[in-house]
Amino acid sequence: MARRRSSLGFLGIFGRSGDLRQLDEALRAVDLHPALVPEGVKLTIVNLMKDRWPDEPPARAYPPVAQLFGYCLNGPEAFGGVNGSQLAADVERRIEAALDAADGLDAQLILLALHAKLINREVVERYGLSSEQS
Repeated sequence: MARRRSSLGFLGIFGRSGDLRQLDEALRAVDLHPALVPEGVKLTIVNLMKDRWPDEPPARAYPPVAQLFGYCLNGPEAFGGVNGSQLAADVERRIEAALDAADGLDAQLILLALHAKLINREVVERYGLSSEQS
């Protein structure tokens, strides 16, 4: 079975696909305006999610993805100030685990933020991130 494709819409005639609308909503929930994330990056995020959940990412999958991506883009202070120190600490543990495992959806999201040059400088410094291959 072919998986459903994501759609950005076209000239206001065709609407955005449900997965992109859900991602936009989840990004807003963590105080990251969707307009600050390029459409190509959002398409990549939903495609990574579809790799993880081949049938269709469940609605419950979008908030954790947005939390991690929001932390990476907004940085620890801004993210924690809006979303609370407990959620910030939870996301920081996920980042540490992703860096230790170097694989999985969280690691891919961090790498995407880094390669798209959207990642917050504090996050790069705190975790010693680099896009250079060793």
